[in-house]
Amino acid sequence: MLFNSYIFIFAFLPIALVAFFAAGRFSIRLAGAVLVLSSFAFYSWWDPRFLPVLLGSITFNYLMSEGIARTAKRPSLQYWLLVAAIAGNIGALAYFKYLGAIVEFFRDNGLFEGGIGKIALPLGISFFTFTQIGYLVDVKQGAAAERGFLKFLLFVTFFPHLIAGPILHHREIMPQFARPETYRASSRNIVIGLTIFVIGMVKKCLLADPTSVVVAPGFADAAQLPVLSAWNVALSYSLQLYFDFSGYSDMAIGIARMFNVRFPLNFNSPYKSASVIDYWQRWHMSLSRYLNLLLYNPISLAVMRRRAEAGLGTNKAAYKTIGGFSGMVLLPTMATMFLAGIWHGAGLQFIVFGLLHGLYLTINHAWRIFRPKQQGQAAEDSAPVHVSKVLLTYGAVLIGAIFFRAPSCASAMHLLAGMIGLHGGGANAEALLHLAPDATIGGGIRQLAWIAALYVIVWGAPNTQQIMCDVEPALGKFTPPRQLWLKWRLNLPWAIAVGVGAVAAMMSIGNSSEFLYFQF
Repeated sequence: MLFNSYIFIFAFLPIALVAFFAAGRFSIRLAGAVLVLSSFAFYSWWDPRFLPVLLGSITFNYLMSEGIARTAKRPSLQYWLLVAAIAGNIGALAYFKYLGAIVEFFRDNGLFEGGIGKIALPLGISFFTFTQIGYLVDVKQGAAAERGFLKFLLFVTFFPHLIAGPILHHREIMPQFARPETYRASSRNIVIGLTIFVIGMVKKCLLADPTSVVVAPGFADAAQLPVLSAWNVALSYSLQLYFDFSGYSDMAIGIARMFNVRFPLNFNSPYKSASVIDYWQRWHMSLSRYLNLLLYNPISLAVMRRRAEAGLGTNKAAYKTIGGFSGMVLLPTMATMFLAGIWHGAGLQFIVFGLLHGLYLTINHAWRIFRPKQQGQAAEDSAPVHVSKVLLTYGAVLIGAIFFRAPSCASAMHLLAGMIGLHGGGANAEALLHLAPDATIGGGIRQLAWIAALYVIVWGAPNTQQIMCDVEPALGKFTPPRQLWLKWRLNLPWAIAVGVGAVAAMMSIGNSSEFLYFQF
């Protein structure tokens, strides 16, 4: 079931809210059970065949978590239970997500004959698998205080995050479900959540989806694109991805807020970043946090322990040596981003995407560590320097996004070749608006104006959490927008604006599509 669908907006969501708060008048456990059942219905709506996979994953992880909790006084056994549980999760993920691609690779290279048939990918398997691995680690570290099967079910299946995140930490969410006031309807939170939801729906239906019209045909015909068409496709996809994921993140946060729950922030204007390090602190923030805590930090600490045992330094001076930088920065960064690429998909293009960002991050760290420090250097960059950094970062991210979207590495290379003019100039309107239905001079001008308008929003407008900063829309700290008149208020002008946005977005739902991150 899509957030941007009539059945969700006018039936499922209001029914789930009424049932949850009605049950909360009698019992917290009953309300929790109602919300779990609602989440199962939400998940099953897409394809009921995948519900047993979700239930099996939840049952396995709950039993393993109980084993880990009960062996706290036997650390060696507890450790191996955690390893076995993580291996089981990764094994299930590998079977559904990667086995078919691996078999196809071996068959195409003459190393394997026959096939295994198409393996259907359960919706949201990457997200609910990583959520549960994080829970297992929290249990081992003694950070999961709110336990019990119903509570675990509620944590994993709470439908606003079930399909595409954010990836939640148990210690952030379950204390909220432990509070009695969570189960009492709050008109204020419903209004706040609805406002955030509508902002997200506007981004998805009115900004992301119309921008996608040239993306699929463009990537399908990447080898033929002249320069203007190639740039049109690449820029359009980067904007589609931006507003699609930003819209989804807003809608998820808004829905959770209607249930009196605050999610962690997951999207914070990443195209405004002046470095790739900053970009990954703004883009899919819950995934970045997860990768940092469960991959980068353990790898980095293991390297530092080995260096300490060998009598090598681990201080700031050691980072400035080639060996120290390679071991403590380059290795954990490249390993983490390689795995991040694989997490997104089984194709070689996803590995290239991950390694590209690993290289970007390594260069960014090297610049910070090795560049000569100038005395009296200004604390902040001048405006031209800052703009150049933002554009450089965006250009690097754009190249990565091409591999992220392309059906193959060859397709990505064809598009990049077109962008540097290797497929010809193509200065006419049809080239500019490649394969779009109104490939005319007027259509080309409208396309240019549309892309320019979207960049004005990306780089000039405040984001949702800045607009809503006075009501703490998510977990985290927020800065107010420079345009203070854009701050949300519970007043008539904002009510009219949200109403108009909701109507306009709902009128476009018929032309809307599923969220891009649903495929992961």
